[in-house]
Amino acid sequence: MSETSNDSRPAGGTGRVAEDGVFVVGTDTGVGKTVVTAGLTGWLRETGTEAVAVKPCQTGYPPDDDAAFVESVCGTADAAVCLQRLSPPLAPEVAAREADDDVTLSYESIRDGVADVVAGSEAAVVEGIGGLRVPLADDREVIDLVADVGLPALVVARSGLGTLNHTALTIQALRRSGVSVVGVVLNEYEGETTAERANPDVIERMTGCSVWPMPPIDMESSDSVIDGLRAHLPQSVLQPAIDQ
Repeated sequence: MSETSNDSRPAGGTGRVAEDGVFVVGTDTGVGKTVVTAGLTGWLRETGTEAVAVKPCQTGYPPDDDAAFVESVCGTADAAVCLQRLSPPLAPEVAAREADDDVTLSYESIRDGVADVVAGSEAAVVEGIGGLRVPLADDREVIDLVADVGLPALVVARSGLGTLNHTALTIQALRRSGVSVVGVVLNEYEGETTAERANPDVIERMTGCSVWPMPPIDMESSDSVIDGLRAHLPQSVLQPAIDQ
Protein backbone atom coordinates (compact mmCIF):
# COMPACT_ATOMS: atom_id res chain seq x y z
CA MET A 1 0.00 0.00 0.00
CA SER A 2 1.71 3.17 -1.11
CA GLU A 3 1.52 6.65 0.36
CA THR A 4 -0.44 7.69 -2.73
CA SER A 5 -3.27 5.20 -2.13
CA ASN A 6 -6.76 6.61 -1.65
CA ASP A 7 -7.07 5.88 2.08
CA SER A 8 -5.78 9.41 2.87
CA ARG A 9 -3.90 8.17 5.90
CA PRO A 10 -1.55 10.31 7.96
CA ALA A 11 2.16 9.67 7.60
CA GLY A 12 2.26 7.49 10.72
CA GLY A 13 0.69 6.53 14.02
CA THR A 14 0.38 9.08 16.79
CA GLY A 15 2.25 6.84 19.23
CA ARG A 16 0.27 8.44 22.08
CA VAL A 17 -2.94 8.03 23.99
CA ALA A 18 -5.08 11.20 24.06
CA GLU A 19 -5.60 13.15 27.29
CA ASP A 20 -9.06 11.62 27.62
CA GLY A 21 -7.97 8.08 26.80
CA VAL A 22 -7.87 5.53 24.00
CA PHE A 23 -10.18 3.15 22.15
CA VAL A 24 -8.73 -0.38 22.05
CA VAL A 25 -9.87 -2.01 18.81
CA GLY A 26 -9.17 -5.46 17.45
CA THR A 27 -8.64 -6.90 14.02
CA ASP A 28 -11.00 -9.71 15.06
CA THR A 29 -12.54 -11.32 18.11
CA GLY A 30 -10.26 -13.10 20.58
CA VAL A 31 -7.11 -11.19 19.64
CA GLY A 32 -6.40 -9.91 23.16
CA LYS A 33 -8.23 -6.58 23.46
CA THR A 34 -9.27 -7.30 27.05
CA VAL A 35 -5.72 -8.03 28.20
CA VAL A 36 -4.46 -4.82 26.61
CA THR A 37 -7.39 -2.85 28.05
CA ALA A 38 -6.75 -4.21 31.54
CA GLY A 39 -3.02 -3.61 31.31
CA LEU A 40 -3.41 -0.03 30.10
CA THR A 41 -6.03 0.77 32.72
CA GLY A 42 -3.93 -0.69 35.51
CA TRP A 43 -0.78 1.02 34.27
CA LEU A 44 -2.51 4.40 34.17
CA ARG A 45 -3.97 3.89 37.63
CA GLU A 46 -0.53 3.03 39.00
CA THR A 47 0.72 6.40 37.75
CA GLY A 48 -2.02 8.15 39.73
CA THR A 49 -4.46 8.66 36.85
CA GLU A 50 -7.96 7.45 37.77
CA ALA A 51 -8.46 5.58 34.51
CA VAL A 52 -11.69 3.70 33.84
CA ALA A 53 -12.15 0.88 31.33
CA VAL A 54 -15.42 0.92 29.39
CA LYS A 55 -17.02 -2.08 27.71
CA PRO A 56 -19.89 -0.71 25.59
CA CYS A 57 -21.58 -4.09 25.24
CA GLN A 58 -20.62 -7.54 26.54
CA THR A 59 -21.99 -10.57 24.77
CA GLY A 60 -21.58 -14.18 25.88
CA TYR A 61 -22.26 -13.11 29.47
CA PRO A 62 -21.63 -15.12 31.54
CA PRO A 63 -19.01 -16.59 31.36
CA ASP A 64 -17.44 -13.77 29.35
CA ASP A 65 -17.12 -10.61 31.43
CA ASP A 66 -14.36 -8.32 30.22
CA ALA A 67 -15.12 -5.57 32.74
CA ALA A 68 -14.80 -8.06 35.60
CA PHE A 69 -11.38 -9.10 34.29
CA VAL A 70 -10.23 -5.46 34.27
CA GLU A 71 -11.54 -5.04 37.82
CA SER A 72 -9.60 -8.10 38.96
CA VAL A 73 -6.38 -6.88 37.36
CA CYS A 74 -6.76 -3.39 38.86
CA GLY A 75 -8.00 -4.67 42.21
CA THR A 76 -11.07 -2.43 42.37
CA ALA A 77 -14.59 -2.29 40.99
CA ASP A 78 -14.04 1.40 40.22
CA ALA A 79 -11.70 0.47 37.37
CA ALA A 80 -14.31 -0.70 34.87
CA VAL A 81 -17.88 -0.28 33.71
CA CYS A 82 -19.98 -2.33 31.29
CA LEU A 83 -22.97 -0.57 29.72
CA GLN A 84 -24.87 -3.61 28.43
CA ARG A 85 -24.63 -7.37 28.97
CA LEU A 86 -26.21 -9.97 26.69
CA SER A 87 -26.14 -13.75 26.99
CA PRO A 88 -25.80 -14.99 23.39
CA PRO A 89 -22.13 -15.08 22.27
CA LEU A 90 -22.88 -13.15 19.08
CA ALA A 91 -22.46 -9.68 17.62
CA PRO A 92 -24.42 -7.26 19.84
CA GLU A 93 -27.15 -6.45 17.31
CA VAL A 94 -27.67 -10.17 16.66
CA ALA A 95 -27.39 -11.10 20.35
CA ALA A 96 -30.13 -8.63 21.27
CA ARG A 97 -32.49 -10.27 18.77
CA GLU A 98 -31.62 -13.77 19.98
CA ALA A 99 -31.74 -13.04 23.72
CA ASP A 100 -34.36 -14.95 25.75
CA ASP A 101 -35.71 -11.77 27.31
CA ASP A 102 -36.93 -8.78 25.33
CA VAL A 103 -33.82 -6.65 24.87
CA THR A 104 -33.80 -3.27 23.18
CA LEU A 105 -30.29 -2.24 22.17
CA SER A 106 -29.92 1.38 21.18
CA TYR A 107 -26.86 2.73 19.39
CA GLU A 108 -27.58 6.21 20.72
CA SER A 109 -27.69 5.03 24.34
CA ILE A 110 -24.44 3.08 23.92
CA ARG A 111 -22.70 6.02 22.25
CA ASP A 112 -23.92 8.51 24.84
CA GLY A 113 -23.08 6.15 27.70
CA VAL A 114 -19.50 5.79 26.51
CA ALA A 115 -19.22 9.55 25.96
CA ASP A 116 -20.46 10.20 29.50
CA VAL A 117 -17.82 7.91 31.02
CA VAL A 118 -15.08 9.47 28.88
CA ALA A 119 -16.18 12.98 29.89
CA GLY A 120 -16.42 12.06 33.57
CA SER A 121 -13.09 10.27 33.98
CA GLU A 122 -9.47 11.35 34.02
CA ALA A 123 -8.77 8.82 31.28
CA ALA A 124 -10.97 6.19 29.66
CA VAL A 125 -9.84 2.97 28.01
CA VAL A 126 -12.73 1.90 25.80
CA GLU A 127 -12.69 -1.71 24.61
CA GLY A 128 -14.28 -2.60 21.29
CA ILE A 129 -16.40 -5.64 20.50
CA GLY A 130 -14.79 -8.02 18.01
CA GLY A 131 -13.55 -6.24 14.89
CA LEU A 132 -14.59 -2.87 13.46
CA ARG A 133 -17.35 -4.14 11.17
CA VAL A 134 -19.23 -6.00 13.90
CA PRO A 135 -22.92 -4.94 13.95
CA LEU A 136 -23.58 -2.97 17.13
CA ALA A 137 -27.15 -1.61 17.10
CA ASP A 138 -29.59 0.23 14.83
CA ASP A 139 -27.59 -0.81 11.75
CA ARG A 140 -24.48 0.89 13.14
CA GLU A 141 -21.17 -0.88 13.60
CA VAL A 142 -18.29 -0.76 16.06
CA ILE A 143 -16.36 1.53 13.73
CA ASP A 144 -19.18 4.07 13.94
CA LEU A 145 -18.83 4.10 17.72
CA VAL A 146 -15.05 4.53 17.53
CA ALA A 147 -15.45 7.48 15.17
CA ASP A 148 -18.25 9.09 17.20
CA VAL A 149 -16.43 8.80 20.54
CA GLY A 150 -13.41 10.50 18.99
CA LEU A 151 -10.56 8.87 20.91
CA PRO A 152 -7.43 7.65 19.14
CA ALA A 153 -7.37 3.91 18.48
CA LEU A 154 -4.83 1.34 19.63
CA VAL A 155 -5.06 -1.69 17.35
CA VAL A 156 -4.61 -5.18 18.82
CA ALA A 157 -3.79 -7.89 16.28
CA ARG A 158 -2.63 -11.48 16.08
CA SER A 159 1.07 -12.02 15.53
CA GLY A 160 1.15 -14.78 12.94
CA LEU A 161 0.20 -15.55 9.37
CA GLY A 162 -2.76 -13.53 8.05
CA THR A 163 -2.33 -10.51 10.29
CA LEU A 164 -0.89 -8.26 7.57
CA ASN A 165 -4.16 -8.09 5.67
CA HIS A 166 -6.39 -7.76 8.73
CA THR A 167 -4.20 -5.12 10.39
CA ALA A 168 -3.73 -2.98 7.29
CA LEU A 169 -7.46 -3.03 6.50
CA THR A 170 -8.32 -2.13 10.09
CA ILE A 171 -5.97 0.86 10.09
CA GLN A 172 -7.21 1.96 6.68
CA ALA A 173 -10.84 1.83 7.87
CA LEU A 174 -10.02 3.84 11.00
CA ARG A 175 -8.23 6.55 9.06
CA ARG A 176 -10.98 6.81 6.48
CA SER A 177 -13.35 7.42 9.41
CA GLY A 178 -11.12 10.20 10.73
CA VAL A 179 -9.73 8.19 13.66
CA SER A 180 -6.06 8.64 14.55
CA VAL A 181 -4.10 5.46 15.28
CA VAL A 182 -1.75 5.21 18.26
CA GLY A 183 -0.02 2.05 17.04
CA VAL A 184 -0.36 -1.72 16.83
CA VAL A 185 0.09 -4.36 19.53
CA LEU A 186 0.94 -7.78 18.08
CA ASN A 187 -0.39 -9.98 20.84
CA GLU A 188 1.09 -13.31 21.96
CA TYR A 189 4.20 -12.74 19.88
CA GLU A 190 6.72 -15.58 20.14
CA GLY A 191 8.71 -15.19 16.92
CA GLU A 192 8.60 -18.91 16.19
CA THR A 193 7.70 -18.60 12.49
CA THR A 194 9.08 -16.58 9.60
CA ALA A 195 5.73 -14.79 9.31
CA GLU A 196 5.78 -13.72 12.96
CA ARG A 197 9.35 -12.46 12.77
CA ALA A 198 8.68 -10.49 9.59
CA ASN A 199 5.30 -9.03 10.52
CA PRO A 200 6.34 -6.13 12.80
CA ASP A 201 8.59 -4.52 10.18
CA VAL A 202 6.17 -5.21 7.35
CA ILE A 203 3.22 -3.69 9.23
CA GLU A 204 5.26 -0.61 10.07
CA ARG A 205 6.19 -0.23 6.41
CA MET A 206 2.62 -0.79 5.19
CA THR A 207 0.90 1.52 7.66
CA GLY A 208 3.46 3.95 9.03
CA CYS A 209 2.44 2.92 12.55
CA SER A 210 4.62 1.89 15.44
CA VAL A 211 4.29 -1.83 16.14
CA TRP A 212 4.87 -3.39 19.55
CA PRO A 213 5.19 -7.20 19.75
CA MET A 214 3.90 -8.48 23.09
CA PRO A 215 4.69 -12.03 24.25
CA PRO A 216 2.05 -14.23 25.92
CA ILE A 217 1.14 -12.95 29.39
CA ASP A 218 0.34 -15.01 32.48
CA MET A 219 -3.24 -13.86 33.05
CA GLU A 220 -3.46 -15.63 36.41
CA SER A 221 -1.45 -12.79 37.94
CA SER A 222 -2.78 -9.22 37.90
CA ASP A 223 0.74 -7.85 38.24
CA SER A 224 1.92 -9.76 35.18
CA VAL A 225 -0.80 -8.20 33.00
CA ILE A 226 0.21 -4.65 33.90
CA ASP A 227 3.92 -5.44 33.88
CA GLY A 228 3.57 -7.17 30.50
CA LEU A 229 2.29 -4.01 28.85
CA ARG A 230 4.75 -1.82 30.69
CA ALA A 231 7.62 -4.00 29.48
CA HIS A 232 6.63 -3.94 25.81
CA LEU A 233 4.96 -0.55 25.23
CA PRO A 234 6.86 2.72 25.69
CA GLN A 235 5.68 5.00 28.50
CA SER A 236 5.44 7.79 25.93
CA VAL A 237 2.24 6.10 24.75
CA LEU A 238 0.56 7.18 28.00
CA GLN A 239 2.30 10.51 28.54
CA PRO A 240 -0.53 12.89 27.55
CA ALA A 241 -2.93 11.09 29.90
CA ILE A 242 -0.36 11.11 32.71
CA ASP A 243 0.49 14.81 32.23
CA GLN A 244 -3.06 16.17 32.02
